[in-house]
Amino acid sequence: MREVVVSGRRLPLSPALVRRVVEGVLVGERRSALVSVTFLGRDAMRRMNATHKGRDVPTDVLAFAMTDGAGRAVGDVYICPWVATREAKAREVPLREELIRLVIHGTLHALGHTHPESSARARSAMWRRQERYVGALA
Repeated sequence: MREVVVSGRRLPLSPALVRRVVEGVLVGERRSALVSVTFLGRDAMRRMNATHKGRDVPTDVLAFAMTDGAGRAVGDVYICPWVATREAKAREVPLREELIRLVIHGTLHALGHTHPESSARARSAMWRRQERYVGALA
C-alpha cells in the first residue's frame, strides 16, 4: 500500500504533482509506505531544525523515517520553499526542479537511505539515485 499526504499553508507544488513524485520513488524503490510531505515557512523550519538537528537555521528539507506496527515504512518529509528558492538560484536551476529534488531527497531519507554530511554527499549512492529520479520525474 502506498499513501501520500500533502499539507502546508502555501503549497508551491500541486498536491497531485507531489503525490506523483513520491509514488514514482516508491515504485522505483519497490517499497510500500505512508509518506507525509509538509511545506513549512522559514521560521517553522528553523525551529524544527533547531529541535531535531541542533542547528538554529532554516534548512531546505528534513525527513524522519519510522515504521508502523506492521513494519511498513512511514516517513515525514518537511520542505522549506524559502530555502529552496535560494538554493535554486544559487544552483541556477528552476525552482520547480529544486522542489521536486527535495521531495525525492526527503522520500529517500524516509525510506532509510542516507548520505555523508560532508561535501562527499554529492558523490554518494543516495545522491546519484536522487538525481536519476529527478531526471525521470521532474
